[in-house]
Order: sequence, then C-alpha cells, then structure tokens
Amino acid sequence: MIVVSDTSPITSLLSIDLLEILEKMYQRVIIPDAVYKELVEEHITLPAFIKIEHVRDKNYIDALKKELDEGEAEAIVLAKEKDADILLIDEKKGRRIAEREGIAIIGLIGVLLAAEKKGFIKSVIEVISLLHKKAGFHISESLRDHIKRISRK
Repeated sequence: MIVVSDTSPITSLLSIDLLEILEKMYQRVIIPDAVYKELVEEHITLPAFIKIEHVRDKNYIDALKKELDEGEAEAIVLAKEKDADILLIDEKKGRRIAEREGIAIIGLIGVLLAAEKKGFIKSVIEVISLLHKKAGFHISESLRDHIKRISRK
C-alpha cells in the first residue's frame, strides 16, 4: 500500500507520542520535501518508516499553491505521481482539492478509528482528548458524538 501524508497528521501524532500508529497501520509513509521541512522545524528527527520523496511536477505544485500551502500542494502532487492508495490529510480545503484531483483521502480521525478496530489503540475518544489537550486538535461535538457511537469503546 502506498501512503502519502501531509504535515498535520504526523505533527498531531508526534505531539502525543503516538506516531507508531501510522507505522502499525501502513508500515511506510511517504512525505514530500515541503512536508519534511515543516516537520523538522519542530521535530529534530523522524522515524525510519517515514520516507521523503521528491515531487517532479513543479508546474502542478505551483498551480495548487494558488489554493493551498506548499506542504499540502506537494503532498497532493506526490500522491498523484506515486499513484498512492491514500493521502493522509486533515485540512478541509486540502481534502476537497485532493478529492477533486481523484485522490483517496483519510484524515487522522479515520486513521484512529481504523487503529482502534485493529486493536492498535484502546479508545479513539481518549486519543482525541489527548490530541485536544496537547496539540490543540479540535472536532465538533456532533463529530465527537458520532465517533462515540461508532467506535468500539
């Protein structure tokens, strides 16, 4: 499975010391240079399962940068170039544009729900609460209620 990630899912999990969830779920996650640069501003090193790859289509990146930041634009282009199975991305505008470009997406909540189902975490709600406290991760009450209804705990 080819998985490309934008910055925020990785940063969020790093902030609560649960980045290993991505490794357990996907074994390998690919990031473009711009995402790497964003990540190393706050985190000195990244684990070996996160691989950096260069994006080739600079014109495509420039076109997307009219709507998105550089990290999101490069992640979308890299996902297209690698014919990725999934792009990890949380920002609404980035998600919408990725879908418009024909890329399958999943956000951090979706990853956490799948990780709970596989037994990699005990409770999505507990992880979301930790993300809220340590990373400023916000979700609506209606989404929180929905997650409580569909999660196993």
